[in-house]
Amino acid sequence: MPVMVVQKDAYTLILRAIDRGTYRPGDRLVENELADRLGVSRTPIREALQRLESQQVLTRDGRSMVVASLGYEQLAELYTVRAELEALAAKLAAKHAEKAEVDLLFEYIEKDRGYLDDPEKLAQSNKRFHRQIHLASHNQYLLQHLQIVSRNMALMAHTSLAAVGRPELAIEEHLAIANAIAAGDADAAATALRTHLLEAFKTRLRSMEIDSEQL
Repeated sequence: MPVMVVQKDAYTLILRAIDRGTYRPGDRLVENELADRLGVSRTPIREALQRLESQQVLTRDGRSMVVASLGYEQLAELYTVRAELEALAAKLAAKHAEKAEVDLLFEYIEKDRGYLDDPEKLAQSNKRFHRQIHLASHNQYLLQHLQIVSRNMALMAHTSLAAVGRPELAIEEHLAIANAIAAGDADAAATALRTHLLEAFKTRLRSMEIDSEQL
């Protein structure tokens, strides 16, 4: 019986590494190092880097590829789009989510309570919570646009959940979103989602102010 060889997707592997913080904004990506680390030949690595550059996830610095970073204007624009798209996802989830999908939202919230002292784990769990809302919308076209937003969210150097007091508030905001979806209240779900992202955005702005004061 022939052995099936699974070809690794270089694009997905690099994007996942950026999303997990293995590579952060400003880090240089070198073809041969990526090939060795990811176990992929250089040709698909090169093609993946070119694709990520065209999507503005990477920028070119001379002959090197660098993970892009977001300035204030880009951050504001991204959060504006994200808030509207995710509010729509929450609204649709309130109308179409299955009970098992709603139950999973509450499971993520309970797990989050155990990550209050670990911002990185909490950030990953936060992504799963939001992703579940996206999926529960049951709208493939909305999902496609949200994937683009999520890809660009990975270009933020730090998680807003590292700010003092933010984890506890974020969990309560998640609970409000999940309760509204469970109740089938589409408008309340959308409002709770927008409020959650507005608070996250304000936290990031405060963090940027602190960083600039320390320069």
